[in-house]
Parts: sequence; C-alpha cells; structure tokens
Amino acid sequence: MNACPCGTGLTYEECCGPIIDGTQRASSAGQLMRSRYTAYAKQDIGYLYSSLHPEYRKDYDEKSTRQWAKSSQWHNLEILDTRGGGEGDTEGTVEFIAAFTQGGSRREHHELASFKKDEDRWYFVTGSPVAPGTFVRKEPKVGRNDPCTCGSGRKFKKCCGAN
Repeated sequence: MNACPCGTGLTYEECCGPIIDGTQRASSAGQLMRSRYTAYAKQDIGYLYSSLHPEYRKDYDEKSTRQWAKSSQWHNLEILDTRGGGEGDTEGTVEFIAAFTQGGSRREHHELASFKKDEDRWYFVTGSPVAPGTFVRKEPKVGRNDPCTCGSGRKFKKCCGAN
C-alpha cells in the first residue's frame, strides 16, 4: 500500500495525490495543510509554491525550501488544533507538529499556520513557530547553598543534593 505521508491512513492516490497534482482542490485549510506536508515529504517544491497565497509569493525562497525538503526524512504530521478553515469559511488556522530527521537528529517543527480562501481555493498564507510552554515548578527551587529541605540544617549540596 502506498500510504499517504500525511497520516490519514488512506493511500496517496485517495488522499493528497489529487490535490497535489491539481485534479482536486483542498476542501479545507486542514486538508491543504496535510497536502503541503505531503509535498515536503515527496519533495514537490512546485506544489509548495502554487499552494502559497499569491500575495505572499514574493518572499518565497525556493532554494531553502528545496534544501529543507530534500535533507529531511519526514516521519509524521500531527494536527493539534484547527480554527475556521471549513467549506463555509474564508480564513482558518491550523496548529501542527511535523516530525522529521535532519542531519541525524530527530526534530519537531511546531507551527501555527494561517490559510485564506480566494475564489473558492484554499492557500497557505503565513506560519508562526509555536514556542514551548512555560515550565512552572510546583515547589520553590532549592539552590545548592540553601538549607536542605529534609530539615537536617545542612546545606542542600552537602545533604540531599549530594547524589
């Protein structure tokens, strides 16, 4: 089976293939997002350009896009959230994580992507990286020279922190 890289479980021919080859239009922002991920995985740089909104093409860097697509091994796409972007909408956002390996290191690209529908066709507009969430400690941080939390009266670094 020629599974589609976007992770729907369908074959490429049933899923993103017709969208990428132009025989079918993406019906939603989410579907366009999946087809763009698949285009990266299949290194279809022409589709990445044509699915970019015409007003945003002047900043398109084909060389960098091609280099990233070709130098990466694409593992999976996880759609975290979709707002708008349906058949009756003209705008939408998709938050996703694309997992890939580049230079021997496994990485994740976490992005909030914006989409716009013009003349009944969905386009990618912009993407913004999503920063990792802030870590909040439940207990106060104990410094090396603070009194040990066990109540021994010794410095933390000489007591429980000596491990």
